[in-house]
Parts: sequence; structure tokens; C-alpha cells
Amino acid sequence: MENKKTCVIVPFYNEEKSLTTVLQDLTKEDYSVVAIDDGSTDNSFEIASKFPITLLKHVTNFGQGAALQTGIAFSRLNPNFDYFVTFDSDGQHQVKEIKNVLKPLIDNTSDFVFGTRFQDKLSRLPIIKRIILKLAIYYTKASTGIELSDTHNGFRALNRSAIKEINLNFSNMTHASEFIEQAHKSNLRVKEIPVNILYTKYSKRKGQSIWNSINILVDLFLR
Repeated sequence: MENKKTCVIVPFYNEEKSLTTVLQDLTKEDYSVVAIDDGSTDNSFEIASKFPITLLKHVTNFGQGAALQTGIAFSRLNPNFDYFVTFDSDGQHQVKEIKNVLKPLIDNTSDFVFGTRFQDKLSRLPIIKRIILKLAIYYTKASTGIELSDTHNGFRALNRSAIKEINLNFSNMTHASEFIEQAHKSNLRVKEIPVNILYTKYSKRKGQSIWNSINILVDLFLR
């Protein structure tokens, strides 16, 4: 019953290779899923439409931030949802770990939980990515006072108090920093929980490039 009260928000764009597995795993665990097709040009929408989920569609590709905002705005209107999870559609996130990021919310020790890939693991990354991540961490701490080890992980969990405060303005990947800024402005209780990421050839190819990461930093520092 608790899973039904958890809304998992899944934005996707041209994810026909991974979407079936992601949605199968979520619906098998009886989570309520709100999926947002951000203007896919492949068969992703048709695949998603076969599942017992709420499916929303953008007529064109606006960006992940815009897709998440559509899902957030829609899902928080449903009074039956107590918890909300943002979850990537490329197969990197593991459904079995949703219960871990939800636990601080259920225990009422946090309003907003951020998944982290990097607690004590930054040293394993290539030097350029390490520098970019360190700069993002520095910016977040300087602008909000919140120190997170992973500022751009799409695996997050929010309670109803938190979801009411989130209104994303960046349509691109810079939206990840907006989550943190708005959590700070709303005095939400924030926590990090380690999550394991499944890196495959497909997910690595779909992931953020170094240049995209640099562009995100430029967006942040020039705001």
C-alpha cells in the first residue's frame, strides 16, 4: 500500500532500448508511475503506453528539466501521493533502492533526499570530471550552504511538503541545481543517501558529456 502512495516520476526521450525494463520493474513493485515523453521520435511512447501508468507527452523535445517539471506539476495535484521520486529512464537507477531513499522521508528525518554516487568515490573519476564535480559542489555550498557530494544525480525523493516548493525554470540539465537551491530557500531538511548506478555501454552513451557538464557550470556561475 505504501508503494501506491509513492509517485515515481520518469522523464524519457528516445529510450526504447531501456524503457521496457525500467517500467516493468517499477510497476512490478506496484509504484504509481507518472512518465513524461519529452518529444520522442522513436517507439518510446508506444512502449510506455502498454503499461498501467499515467503517461504524459510533450509535442517536442524541451529538455529533461521541462519534462520533470511537467511530471511534478501533475503528480502533486493527486492527494493520494505522500512521496515522490525522480527516476531516470536509461536503466542506470535500480528500483530496489527506492526504499532506501524513501526511508528518511518515512521516518520524518528529512523532506528531500538526494541520491549520491560519489560519497568517498570522487578519486575514482577521471581528473576532468573530478574537477567539474568539485566546482559544482563548491557552487552549491557557496550559494545555498548545502554540501552534497553529488549535485547532478537524477535519483531523488521528496515528501509532499517538498514537492510543493519545486518549480523548475531550467529546461536543460541545470535544473539539478535548482532542486538544491529551492530546497535551501524553502528551509527543507536535506539528506544524502548512497545509491549504486548501473553503467552500461548504452547508459554511458546516453549520459552527460564533459562539454555538457562544462555548459552546466557556465549556466550556474553566470546566473
